[in-house]
Amino acid sequence: MITRLALGLMWLLHFLPLSVQAALGRGLGWLLHTLAGKRRRIAQTNLRLCFPHLSEAERNALVRRHFSVFGRSFIERGLLWWASPSRLRRIVRIEGLHHLAAQAGQPIILLVPHFVGLDMGWTRLTLEQDMVSIYANQKNLLFNAALYRGRMRFGNSQLLSRQQGTRPALRAMRAGRPFYYLPDMDYGQRDTIFVPFFGVPAATITGLSRLARMGQAVVVPVITRMLPGGQGYVVDIQPAWTDFPGSSIEADTRRMNAYVENEVLKLPEQYFWLHKRFKTRPPGEVGFYNKKKPD
Repeated sequence: MITRLALGLMWLLHFLPLSVQAALGRGLGWLLHTLAGKRRRIAQTNLRLCFPHLSEAERNALVRRHFSVFGRSFIERGLLWWASPSRLRRIVRIEGLHHLAAQAGQPIILLVPHFVGLDMGWTRLTLEQDMVSIYANQKNLLFNAALYRGRMRFGNSQLLSRQQGTRPALRAMRAGRPFYYLPDMDYGQRDTIFVPFFGVPAATITGLSRLARMGQAVVVPVITRMLPGGQGYVVDIQPAWTDFPGSSIEADTRRMNAYVENEVLKLPEQYFWLHKRFKTRPPGEVGFYNKKKPD
């Protein structure tokens, strides 16, 4: 019942001007920051590890800004699920589409780090061409169904569950669908190596390098930026990487993390800090999220 009410509210809110939705999203972020103590502490831990040079007050301010944009991304998700294509084109602008067009005719991996606007990027790009991606099933079945329907509104894209693995994505990529790939989270020990992320050893999947090698694919980075207030979003399609894959899978994975670091420094509040990025630790190393720190 609660999920149905929430979805109904999101449907009603999507009719509002984006500036009003943004204000409501910031309010939701403030509420979540106040009530979601566990997630707040995860974000604080991540920022303490990644930005040790910042003072505690500076990190806490960054956490509050992150909750603000996270709240916005949740409220504004209703646009992705119900807004018209013409409205979405007005709200979400694409820059660098020529970088994608330049790679037409060969397999393409879109490298998409976990910034809060990534769902906006997916939906906006599906208005231009069919793609393929992998998603994680949500525990709430009703919300999971709404999420799936919302992501599959336009065109003939493919959305694969993580349980299906990457082989179907490889086939789709070879058939001409760019692979919207999100490899920068802690997915456990399987198919991962420890490489630095902001100087901290982070369990990082090697899929970008392996898929580029197996599929003979080019890597095109994509970052979706959330703009202030009612100004919308920008999907920034960047030039394809050269000399990739490189000398080794480890070198490629290090390059990926270094790239994500550089992009995070441009938009630190918009990176997804609520995830336990450093949950998987090298053997014998104590976890970072085990102890509750006082607020």
